[in-house]
Amino acid sequence: MSSASVEQLAKNIYYDRTFDCDAAKILPGEYFVTPKDMMIVTVLGSCVAACIRDRVTGIGGMNHFMLPDSSTDVDSPVSASMRYGTYAMEVLINELLKAGARRENLEAKVFGGGNVLRGFVAINVGERNAQFVRNYLKAESIRIVAEDLNDIHPRKVYFFPRSGKVLVKKLKQLNNNTLVNREQDYAHRLQSKPVAGDIELFS
Repeated sequence: MSSASVEQLAKNIYYDRTFDCDAAKILPGEYFVTPKDMMIVTVLGSCVAACIRDRVTGIGGMNHFMLPDSSTDVDSPVSASMRYGTYAMEVLINELLKAGARRENLEAKVFGGGNVLRGFVAINVGERNAQFVRNYLKAESIRIVAEDLNDIHPRKVYFFPRSGKVLVKKLKQLNNNTLVNREQDYAHRLQSKPVAGDIELFS
């Protein structure tokens, strides 16, 4: 994996008292994969998260990413932003396969892509992220069994890979600007870092 990549394994693991289980919290540009009976949680604005699991073994994972803004080449299939999105998805799928998931058993639930970042409205980054993740999974023949995309509200997503259950909480009002600042910071990081090279798919 290229060191230039902004995709990284989430390190924030904690015990969640509400759900009485271990949990991993992922931030923009992170992913987490586990064979364990635990929860993966994230908060999404215009970013998207794919929750992908092996429906037989319960091995599952989640990523949290955004396509970099390259409004000049939005429709080009080989644009830098599409390459980045593809890379973010490949990292997650690769890690699932390495953990023992089988490609033919994978199913996905996808969330996010809200129009919540003021100033990003011109290119509607949320909608673009949502469309990308749908197209990518269709091309990879990974069935989307549930989705909650677009809208104007941020959402908190709780994913339980072992059972496949997902809880989504719409955040009608944010107490502070942390989410917006985090996503804007992530968007700037994406623009300043090169897209990692192709990664070899683990099969």
